[in-house]
Amino acid sequence: MKQKPSSAFIGASWIALLAGGVAFCVGLWNATMQLNEKGYYFAILMYGLFSAVSLQKSVRDQLEGIKVTAIYFGLCWFSTGLSILLLVVGLWNATLLRSEKGFYAMSFMLCLFAAVAVQKNIRDAQSADGAEAINNQ
Repeated sequence: MKQKPSSAFIGASWIALLAGGVAFCVGLWNATMQLNEKGYYFAILMYGLFSAVSLQKSVRDQLEGIKVTAIYFGLCWFSTGLSILLLVVGLWNATLLRSEKGFYAMSFMLCLFAAVAVQKNIRDAQSADGAEAINNQ
């Protein structure tokens, strides 16, 4: 029998995702950098979130015996790594205080981790609901 994630873990995952995303965006909103720089960091955040969720789904599909092509699986890993690398390169070359660079890096990583956790929780809950429906028939 598949077990649903606890309400506490689901809530903590969503709070972490919202906290990281809101903090990153508020930091960009209040930053004194040019609009094109703000757009770069926001695009990297969106790219990172999409690639991390896609990677988590691909890993989970493979574990459950669902076919995932090697090229797609590789692209998921590459995209996740590339999003992190692009953030690092952007922050390395930015004229920001080290504390600001650390803030953006940590809120970005919090978002990626939380997005994976939220995706996992959604999939676990759906899987448990499906197993429960089959058992009740």
